[in-house]
Amino acid sequence: MKKKMSRFSALLMCAACFAFMLSGCGGSGGAQGGAGELRVFNWGEYIDPEVIAEFQEETGIRVVYEEFETNEVMYAKLAQDPSAYDVLCPSDYMISKLIEQDMLQELDASRLTVAHEEIGDSYWKESEGFDPGNKYSVPYCWGTVGILYNKTMVSEPVTSWSVLWDEQYAGSILMQDSVRDAMMIPLVMNGVSMNTLDEAELEKATQMLIEQKPLVQAYVVDQVRDKMIGNEAAIGVIYSGEAIYTQRENPDLVYVIPEEGSNVWIDSWVITNGAKNVDNAYAWIEYMSRPEVALKNFDYITYSTPNEGARALIEDEAIRNSEIAFPDLSRYKLETYVYLGEEGDALYNDYWMRIKSE
Repeated sequence: MKKKMSRFSALLMCAACFAFMLSGCGGSGGAQGGAGELRVFNWGEYIDPEVIAEFQEETGIRVVYEEFETNEVMYAKLAQDPSAYDVLCPSDYMISKLIEQDMLQELDASRLTVAHEEIGDSYWKESEGFDPGNKYSVPYCWGTVGILYNKTMVSEPVTSWSVLWDEQYAGSILMQDSVRDAMMIPLVMNGVSMNTLDEAELEKATQMLIEQKPLVQAYVVDQVRDKMIGNEAAIGVIYSGEAIYTQRENPDLVYVIPEEGSNVWIDSWVITNGAKNVDNAYAWIEYMSRPEVALKNFDYITYSTPNEGARALIEDEAIRNSEIAFPDLSRYKLETYVYLGEEGDALYNDYWMRIKSE
């Protein structure tokens, strides 16, 4: 996932979740799972708070809802207490790590009929890259990494990652403060997999980023969105869901997936091996896979939904057919991140530290 909550949204969500935990069980318990509780660990501002309330009302399941800011924070908390949560929403590479370390339950597809009916085949196929056979995860949100540029500040249409090395935009380029998202760019420019462990290729990519560094205004995360809306930079590396929001606020902004290729990321629901409320976890995933529920979440968070039924319900034709929200995956050179192992992670982090310290 690529989004953090604003201060206002954090206060709103915390208040809502606190109310849920105090309220006890309500509703008729009509979905599978019945009464009891469910402990959900999800990204900040990554669900419509009303959806949680409506799930609780319908099922009678009391939702204990917590949020994390990074996959690594989520992993650390789960590793510390494997039974702390029932349902998680990690990203692709973290899912493969959790699978490798036997921290997830293999899912029973017969209990996920809505999910398999509504989620598009292309998203299940992309998920195979980090979850072979789709045995452990159900896609929830997805998107791409691309370039957002201001057409009034950039001299010609952007098609390549190479614009991030163009000296005429020195001091007006925003990069993601993320080792995988930053290293991905020179790797794909060089025609190399973004999951490579070839040290010669990683060295070459590192040198490219070091050479680029004097042109970069800042390495940021959420600030890309705000700076681009406020015309404080000409070009920024951004996630597609954020790009949709920025264009609503500033019509001069254009989002592109560069011709050399990019990352397609998928965040998915999984059930932990230490889950204490397995039936309720299945109920949650099935509920989130309903088209009307997936649409509500899409409207709230603006990150693309893999739910084909939800997309069909989008009334705004421009959004329903948006190349930002729903690009034809076959048109682009896209790859998901996978877990590189502890040694691989350490290798990337070493190169990243060199870049940041130069």
